[in-house]
Amino acid sequence: MSSVSSAVCRIVFASALALGALASLAGCGGAQAAPESTFVLLDGSTKTTADFRGKVVLVNFWATSCVTCVAEMPKIISTYNKYKGRGYDTLAVAMSYDPPSYVVNFTETRQLPFKVAIDNTGAAARAWGDVKLTPTTYLVNKRGEIVKRYVGEPDFAALHQLIEKLLAET
Repeated sequence: MSSVSSAVCRIVFASALALGALASLAGCGGAQAAPESTFVLLDGSTKTTADFRGKVVLVNFWATSCVTCVAEMPKIISTYNKYKGRGYDTLAVAMSYDPPSYVVNFTETRQLPFKVAIDNTGAAARAWGDVKLTPTTYLVNKRGEIVKRYVGEPDFAALHQLIEKLLAET
């Protein structure tokens, strides 16, 4: 990557963090319901937001061309493996501009253990707050409410604490 590209990426990422912070401040009124969405998985089956009720779910919008997305994926895998037996799930949603063959190749070569969807039309990204920046990740509680939104890589230690808290809720 050229130094100009690196500088542009740093500026975009810093802007995304600022926008994420503003969006978090704007939503201080409490948890909001996750949008009703249908996700088309790589195997052609579908999952809906309603299918995740009763579980704590991480919904990660990502792209194979996103350096931060690729870098954080081992931590997302580790988080999934740590909590999957306790009512936790993960859904990785590839952006509409990501070539499906790249997503399939990435999923297979990295042996992603959770569900992967391709948002071919961009409808899911629009429904979840018009996601344009990747990675954008949402943590959804057992009641189907978004409790946290991350733009950029989450602080995984803090994320794990929040997951533990949400899993303990009845």
